[in-house]
Amino acid sequence: MKAAAVQMTSTRDVQANLREAGRLVGEAARHGAELVVLPENFSFLGATDADRVAAIEQFGDGPAQQFLAETAEQLGLWIVGGTIPIRDGGERASSRSLLVGPDGRVAAHYDKIHLFDVDVDVDVAKGDRAAERYRESATTLAGDRVVAADTPIARIGMTVCYDIRFPALFHRLSVLGTDIIVVPAAFTVPTGEVHWLPLLQARAIESLVYVVAAGQCGEHAGGRKTYGHSLILGPWGERLAELQTAPGVACADLDIIRLTQLRQRFPTVQHRREL
Repeated sequence: MKAAAVQMTSTRDVQANLREAGRLVGEAARHGAELVVLPENFSFLGATDADRVAAIEQFGDGPAQQFLAETAEQLGLWIVGGTIPIRDGGERASSRSLLVGPDGRVAAHYDKIHLFDVDVDVDVAKGDRAAERYRESATTLAGDRVVAADTPIARIGMTVCYDIRFPALFHRLSVLGTDIIVVPAAFTVPTGEVHWLPLLQARAIESLVYVVAAGQCGEHAGGRKTYGHSLILGPWGERLAELQTAPGVACADLDIIRLTQLRQRFPTVQHRREL
């Protein structure tokens, strides 16, 4: 089966973002993709985490959720809807990723577990004072469920962005028999330049899974910059498709039969021990 990672430069304009997402998902469909992954904050990306309050939707209702349902059904494919700020009734919204099937229905949803509360600067590794401060938890409710969804094309594990720094989540998904792990993201440029690829490769290799990572790219409201470099990795960590720093679509064939054979020859999940 073929998967696609969509890379976007999202803005504060929800309708413009949805039009652009529709164009890129359509391009992926024309390339034969059966699974399409949108980036984190695909429908809205403001200058601050607090800006996202303006784009909050109630679960089951809202323009971004309607877009996912209509597009998946119209094109007959599976879409991972990046993340949408969704409130279930509490004060804060969850950063929720939706897996929508070809029937337009939500097959699974995952609320981002690890929230991005960090200080980032180009020279942060050298101990210099950080210039960018992120406090995602101020406006976002952390999730507490690990989600692996059975579909006719594969068993799909759901994660979001900062999650890739926490291998225990990926280990759990591999124990659950996940074939593909999806990673909608909006990685910063300083961290992306040094950590994006090695972290994703490590997660793919450790768990013997395909990884489809769809990122934001370019400059957004308030001067925030994201890294791009959306890519699809094989279970050996090999790069099957990769974008650079402009919006677009990365497509690759994923061989689930080969993955099964590889796991039989190299049964690392069964060899894992609790220490």
